[in-house]
Amino acid sequence: MARGSLIPLIILLVVVTVLAVVGYIAWSVVQEVTRNTKTKMEKKNVVWTKDGMKVGVKELNDEDYKDRSQSVLVNMWNHTSFPAYKSRLWNMTQPTAGVQEVEKRKGRSR
Repeated sequence: MARGSLIPLIILLVVVTVLAVVGYIAWSVVQEVTRNTKTKMEKKNVVWTKDGMKVGVKELNDEDYKDRSQSVLVNMWNHTSFPAYKSRLWNMTQPTAGVQEVEKRKGRSR
């Protein structure tokens, strides 16, 4: 009689073990997908909260911000002209000697 009552117990343990293994595999897959999705969304500055989805502004560190600001200012400075500006240090209306020498070599003269 002892053998007859052990067989259902062994079958129950095997079934519970199989269900536990399948449940653990499903749980680990869900956790991995959640982790990967979260990192991809954070790269795009989208965060899921209890209130819903929030989209943030991409963060720039201080050095990148200063580099971008400086490059904009330098580009503006390089592409502007000051028609009424006359330098006290040199005459900007006449080309420099280096430019005249290059033009003479090319066969042009002013």
